[in-house]
Amino acid sequence: MASVLIVHDQSLQRLGLRMLLTAEPDLTVVGDTADGAEAVRLSAALRPDVVLMGGRRPRSEDVEIIRRIARPPHLTAVGRPAAPAAGPAPRVLVLTSTDDQGHAYAALRAGAGGFLLEDATSGELAATVRVVAAGHAAITPELTRALIDTVRHDRTPRPVERAIGPDAFTQRERDVLAAVASGWSNAEIAARLSIAPTTVKSHVSHILAKIGARARVQAVAFAYEYGLVHPAA
Repeated sequence: MASVLIVHDQSLQRLGLRMLLTAEPDLTVVGDTADGAEAVRLSAALRPDVVLMGGRRPRSEDVEIIRRIARPPHLTAVGRPAAPAAGPAPRVLVLTSTDDQGHAYAALRAGAGGFLLEDATSGELAATVRVVAAGHAAITPELTRALIDTVRHDRTPRPVERAIGPDAFTQRERDVLAAVASGWSNAEIAARLSIAPTTVKSHVSHILAKIGARARVQAVAFAYEYGLVHPAA
């Protein structure tokens, strides 16, 4: 049974999402809210598997909410270590539109675990919630291509808070990371590097773990930020 917290600033949308999700026998809605600060509080208190976010909040506010939910602070306000959380942080699934790649890129860097188009069917909604709850990334092919284009042309300086750099990877991991950033699928990477698809999947998992990422496109951002691949001319 996967638990879901709904965060949406439109009451009818919250009601509709709740009705669709509670109709699924293996999904349960543990709460809903329109307020970002309340969403952060509820996610910490209820520890849902997935926080489903949508609405018309300012993008900067949306990204900050995602960051606070997906990457909760390890210190209390007085600087002492916070009490250990019961399990991993909730995974955030963002409702988005096809032309929102800039926002999606920022949300990924903040810790979002997946995206779903706003015009998705009820079946697609339930299936994507299950995928994200299971710990996998959920990004549509169309949005993936758009995000890769956004990353390729992004000129934002590399973040100084990165704990590791390219030297943390083996040569094979660097090869796989460059291939991922070029938009290749696991099957294509396996064929071009003459390794098994399961080996590619293992390398990708290790890469994501090393950079603290949850989604494949976050690895794409890392590769471009550190010059492992370069924008096409």
